[in-house]
Amino acid sequence: MIIETHSYPRAAVIGNPSDGYYGKTIAFLFSNFKASVQLYHSPELKIYPQGMDITSFDSIHHLVENVNMKGYYGGIRLLKGAIKVFYEYCERQNIKLDGRNFTIRYHSDIPLRLGLAGSSAIITACMKALTSFYGVDIPRAVMANLVLSVETVELGIAAGLQDRVAQAYEQPVFMDFNKATMDKQGYGNYELLKAENFKNMYIAFRKNLSEGTEVLHNNLRARYNIGEKVVHEAMEKWIGLTDSYRDALLKNDQQAIHDLINQNFDLRRSLVAISDGNIEMVETARSVGASAKFTGSGGAIIGTYADENMFEKLKSALAAKEIDVIKPSIVNKKNG
Repeated sequence: MIIETHSYPRAAVIGNPSDGYYGKTIAFLFSNFKASVQLYHSPELKIYPQGMDITSFDSIHHLVENVNMKGYYGGIRLLKGAIKVFYEYCERQNIKLDGRNFTIRYHSDIPLRLGLAGSSAIITACMKALTSFYGVDIPRAVMANLVLSVETVELGIAAGLQDRVAQAYEQPVFMDFNKATMDKQGYGNYELLKAENFKNMYIAFRKNLSEGTEVLHNNLRARYNIGEKVVHEAMEKWIGLTDSYRDALLKNDQQAIHDLINQNFDLRRSLVAISDGNIEMVETARSVGASAKFTGSGGAIIGTYADENMFEKLKSALAAKEIDVIKPSIVNKKNG
């Protein structure tokens, strides 16, 4: 029997990047792309390389182009880390795994290094496959923590919980990571939201702007840890923006939603350096009346548009700059 599991890219709607700093965020998954894992019983434990793991190139230019788009690491390290973390979790919980081995392979068409949580999608799909294969039940909040630990502890990648929570719950989620709660239970307070409340949203991305999340978070973490006042104040402002967005969402206040999305990006721009290409993407979207902010660390943006006429203008303006635009198909697991 072949077990096949999936996980999807995450769109950070509001509050990012405060999730790693005891903040609040709202995010959802969208199924326009996906990461898949196949796992089946085999005599030996084998991990098959896929597209991100290639070691043969047509030319030196091809190698450099591949590194620029996909980074220096492929997906095998993600699977290895996930398997190790899963095994150690079962050991701590006194869950005895049977002696079967397996073969595992992955595939992902999630655009890489654009702040869409493509790496954690592969890890989450792997964790889901392992729990199914061995018959282990892991609570969703704990699953998110385990996926994060694969990246932060095993692989040394700076990241926050937001992506992994959305991928564990597979519904839009309001997340509160306040320190008292995190210290008490080890994870935040998570409130599931209705997918239908997220109206007239678009996602746009420019693949040649790829940049790993660690570039942003390594800088912010250092500044946060030394107590830089402007960074701590920004985290409090992002918390306020997220609370206000949740209220606006429930009231269907589209103007407030538009303004809050823009404020989220403007606060980020005041805090960290942003490349000209990323600024151009946001400003182009705003030039036709749409709101715009990053979905993650750069390379992709999310926002709202007023109507179909504005969406067509948005597509045209961004296409002129070789920027892809999609309407996200929001994942809502409770509705299948």
